[in-house]
Amino acid sequence: MSTTSRRSSDQDADVIVVGAGPAGSTAATYLARAGLDVLLLEKGVFPREKVCGDGLTPRGVKQLIDLGIDTRPEAGWLHNRGLRVVGGGVRMELDWPELATFPPYGVVRPRQDFDELLARTAVKAGARLREHTTVVGAITDERTGRVVGVTARGGAERTPVSFRAPLVLGCDGVSARLALSVGIDKRDDRPMGVAVRRYYTSPRTHDDYLESHLELWDRSDPANPVLLPGYGWIFGMGDGTVNVGLGILSTSKAFGSTDYRALLRSWLDGTPEEWGFREDNALGRIGGAALPMGFNRTPHYRDGLLLVGDAGGMVNPFNGEGIGYAMESARLAAECVVQALARPDGPARERALAGYPAALRAALGSYYRLGNIFSRLIGNPVVMRTATRYGLPRTTLMRLVLKLLAGLYDVRDGDLMDRLITSATKLAPSA
Repeated sequence: MSTTSRRSSDQDADVIVVGAGPAGSTAATYLARAGLDVLLLEKGVFPREKVCGDGLTPRGVKQLIDLGIDTRPEAGWLHNRGLRVVGGGVRMELDWPELATFPPYGVVRPRQDFDELLARTAVKAGARLREHTTVVGAITDERTGRVVGVTARGGAERTPVSFRAPLVLGCDGVSARLALSVGIDKRDDRPMGVAVRRYYTSPRTHDDYLESHLELWDRSDPANPVLLPGYGWIFGMGDGTVNVGLGILSTSKAFGSTDYRALLRSWLDGTPEEWGFREDNALGRIGGAALPMGFNRTPHYRDGLLLVGDAGGMVNPFNGEGIGYAMESARLAAECVVQALARPDGPARERALAGYPAALRAALGSYYRLGNIFSRLIGNPVVMRTATRYGLPRTTLMRLVLKLLAGLYDVRDGDLMDRLITSATKLAPSA
């Protein structure tokens, strides 16, 4: 446990972290390791189910390694070597690039197990985890408006309870209830996504590649099929099951009117029957979730509240990946909080906290601005159809696209593709 707590007698912790998903547990781990007294509040009870996120690219794996997580197969991680892209009559296997910055493998692990592993890592570091505690809003100082704690309902009886701390991290996912309680709304000029997924027993459970299908057709009107901006995925789980799902961007005119669960069933009905993606082999219901992308909720810091992960719209607008970026933003937030709490309350502390949104912009701002532009472009069915038809058959181009979409490139001493992507991000204004 923490031995250098900086909290006063009327405070419950040095830092309150709301939400024990990848963002919250990662932040809590780094903060506790730095000696801070961390209270981690989670509305669910572990183990709990979450939609999507079973497959991590090397970008996400790097965050696990940085956190000290053992990612070997012997520790329960199913490794993959790259991405299989299917579309436009083309089937192409692209290995993850060999880079200095990121490992050459991705991993798959069920979110039910993954999230609990990260939460227990935070507890081992010294964070105090309180499950079955639903935070409903922020407590603000009546004089300054600064966030000084949270109100919640705890336990099976939903008993009202409050907690106080000089700093609060909102890691409460796409709902961002904490941010909304202080008037930080989402930005309509940034993309959103919707993802649905289901598990099936399938002989495709063992696969060296994550599989991405780039042609999703809405055939609800057989006379006028529509190519949607999004992709379907197939992630073998290695345990006899497969995670199958699809994601759609808000930049399509069909975004608000599409029945995504029906679209998933329609797509899977068109897959080979021997794959097993039929109702008889389904495990559980179809789950769905929103994907907040491209910094769609700002400011990321204001008056004692930091927004981390999905709560701050950290999902990559290029490919819909969220876990790695949630963990990355959590690390940046934790670094700034540690520095801030080592300073006296006042201007010096605020300068340290202002470093968090600055660090996010430096790390991801220009890249996300490119992603936001990309999402608008593929929202046009003509652009999407042309890109699929003429881009997929070109292997070299697709290797470049893989690096760009997955954020897998070396900023320093990279190859020609890396330098092209780095130059593009430097030309793009920060998001």
